[in-house]
Parts: sequence; C-alpha cells; structure tokens
Amino acid sequence: SAAAQLPEEDCMKLNPSFLGIALSSLLAIDLWASKRLGVCAREGSAWGSARPIMKVIEVSGHGIPWLLGTFYGLCQSDSSAAREVLLNLLFALLLDLVLVAAVKGLVKRRRPTHNKMDMFVTISVDKYSFPSGHATRAALVCRFVLHHLVLAVPLRVLVVLWALVVGVSRVMLGRHNVTDVLFGLLLGYALYGVVEYCWLSPLSAPALFALW
Repeated sequence: SAAAQLPEEDCMKLNPSFLGIALSSLLAIDLWASKRLGVCAREGSAWGSARPIMKVIEVSGHGIPWLLGTFYGLCQSDSSAAREVLLNLLFALLLDLVLVAAVKGLVKRRRPTHNKMDMFVTISVDKYSFPSGHATRAALVCRFVLHHLVLAVPLRVLVVLWALVVGVSRVMLGRHNVTDVLFGLLLGYALYGVVEYCWLSPLSAPALFALW
C-alpha cells in the first residue's frame, strides 16, 4: 500500500528494468575504468611526468591546427588534384566540428571530475565530454590520409598508431571517459563515408573551385 502511494518516477527507481540496470552498470564500469586509466590527469598522478608529452599529442589532434594547416595548404597549392583533396579535407574537418558540437550539445555529459581544465583552446560545448572530438577527428583524418595519400607501409602504420594514441591520450589526461573515445573513433570512421559520398569536385561544386 505504501508503494502504491509513491509517485510514478519513484516506483520506477524502486523497480528498475533490466535495461536500466545494465546501462547503470556499464556507466559505473566506464567511470571506474576512466578514472583508473587517467594516469596523467594531474602532475601528482601515477604518470604525471608524462603530461607534457600527452599534451603535445593533444595539440596534434586539435581542430584549430588542422583547419589552419589545411587552409594554408589550399592557398599555397598549385595543383588542381591537390586542391581537390585539400578542399575535401577542409570540408571533412568542418563537418566534424559541427557534428561533434551538435552531439555534445544534445548529450551534455560533463567531463570527468579528475580532469584538469588546462586544455588548448576550449570554447562553447567543449565543456562537455561526449563524444571526444579529438578521437573523432583522428579517426576521420586517418581514413582520409590512408585513402588519398600514397604512403609507404611504415608511414601508414604510423598514421593508424597516431589516431589510436590520440584517443588513448584523452583518457590518460582525464579529458574524457573511455566510452567518449570509443564512440568518437566510431563516429569519425563513419563520418569519412559521408565525406566520400559528398565528395566535392569541379563538376559537383564548380563555384568552390572557381575561388581557388
């Protein structure tokens, strides 16, 4: 009789569904693993001395250097084929920023409590954690480079390792939880398919190529 007088939402909490229990358990495991793996989150952490290296890796996956570098290369290129590739890379990076910002704004998951907020250029939705923009960008750029640049096998392996290390560094620095990074890598991998489908060329987007 007492349970019958409780509000519906309280009854739901007292009688959680199997799915609710499973999701809560996964979330708890995610938070626990993320905290244990955040060995570079602070100077006093287990691997605190490795923070400078991790922060260099962090900058290597940040959107601003990639956008500026791609735009500079686009302006300096004198090859029509190179301009086409760089223009599509710029399109991919901008699409990545918009999509990640939209998902972060919808989910609004806070960053881990052990995160030290000394990140390189944080604005707007960067205060949110899900998904990891660095991981998304790393996976996207990795697929893009492997498909559109002719590289020797050792360099191709290095590109893949860079993408993975960027993702791992986000957890080690305490910037993101494990699921933020995993979803980010999957999102970036899938996003490349969208870029390929919407590939910009002199035939499909003549006005853009006329600017260059």
